[in-house]
Amino acid sequence: MKIIDAKVIVCCPGRNFVTLKIFTDTGIYGLGDATLNGREKAVATYLEAYCIPALIGKDPRNIEDLWHYFYKGVYWKRGAVTMAAVSAIDMALWDIKAKSLNTPLYNLLGGKSRERVLVYAHATGKNLEQTIEDVGKKVENGFLAVRVQSGVPGLEKIYGVSKDDKPYEPAQKGLPKEESWDTAKYLNYAPKMFMKVREVFGDELHLLHDVHHRCTPIEAARLAKELEPFHLFWLEDPVTAELQEGLRRVRQHSTTPIAIGEVFNSVYDYTTLITEQLIDYIRMPLSHGGGITHLQKVVAFASIYHIQTGFHGATDLSPINLAASLHFDLAINNFGIQEYMPHEEVVQEVFTANYRYANGFLHIDDTPGIGVELNEDKAEQFPYQTACLPVNRKTDGTMFYW
Repeated sequence: MKIIDAKVIVCCPGRNFVTLKIFTDTGIYGLGDATLNGREKAVATYLEAYCIPALIGKDPRNIEDLWHYFYKGVYWKRGAVTMAAVSAIDMALWDIKAKSLNTPLYNLLGGKSRERVLVYAHATGKNLEQTIEDVGKKVENGFLAVRVQSGVPGLEKIYGVSKDDKPYEPAQKGLPKEESWDTAKYLNYAPKMFMKVREVFGDELHLLHDVHHRCTPIEAARLAKELEPFHLFWLEDPVTAELQEGLRRVRQHSTTPIAIGEVFNSVYDYTTLITEQLIDYIRMPLSHGGGITHLQKVVAFASIYHIQTGFHGATDLSPINLAASLHFDLAINNFGIQEYMPHEEVVQEVFTANYRYANGFLHIDDTPGIGVELNEDKAEQFPYQTACLPVNRKTDGTMFYW
């Protein structure tokens, strides 16, 4: 079996997606998700100009060797653009191999460790009242775990909260919009919010929260400690974590579980966090973290230190990534939870997915490969539109983390 061609498909059914399609001389093809929110064209160009020419003539079954070809074989390793491209190649190769063996992907990853995948929903509101209402809607829809985000009194815009009644989508058309932030207001409000959520919904509902990298280690330690009575499933990205040792301060002061790594792209972002057991969940997604080949190693490494998975699964990644993640979630032993934000209905015009939601869990069928198809004719009807994530400033104008 040889790779005879590959193409990159960029489309925008509601938001931008980048898909890699690799063709073989047997007629089998594989799909990989190369979407990098706000930098889609950078990954597309990297694939088209540098990776695809090097793929032609290669045996797609040699996945491990090809992974190292595009990782070790590139002097400028790692980085979001490079690893998104490597991830898409790897995902497509696994899709090809599973299809060629006429089996669902999870069977190549060790088979099933479970029958269904626990997921969490997103609940948001401009204020506490609206937030409580939206949590209630998610509970009514059967979710057993809910990520709770809310507007903060005194702040006009805040991460995770939609400006209208539509699902939250941070990328906006055109150049980046600016938002404003005040950590003190947030730290005073967040514990009060979770106190009310627990009061209304009781103790059985799993609650999660995303800080979105906006605290210093000591601020994060304070927040994690004050949230302890509400028994969060996890506190996500409490610090920016480029300085991995920063999580030591949080761990010293709190037993609130920590999830980190949505923006990570290799195991080297995790070494201190894992070996010192400074976190409880890894968030690095398949489509940014080197694909299935690399995540298998990261997850095995994490399992030694009692760390579980909680892969990023927002709508800024395509159904291909979510389906591949579900295969992975089914197979590994140290699975924790999977993020789930349903895509807009228009996305289903381009992507046909093989998973379904029911009563707090996602299920995937036994279609060979990853199990997702892309309609190229439909994709052409939704051309790329420039869209960027916001930038963030403190209320005094200082540039800050978004």
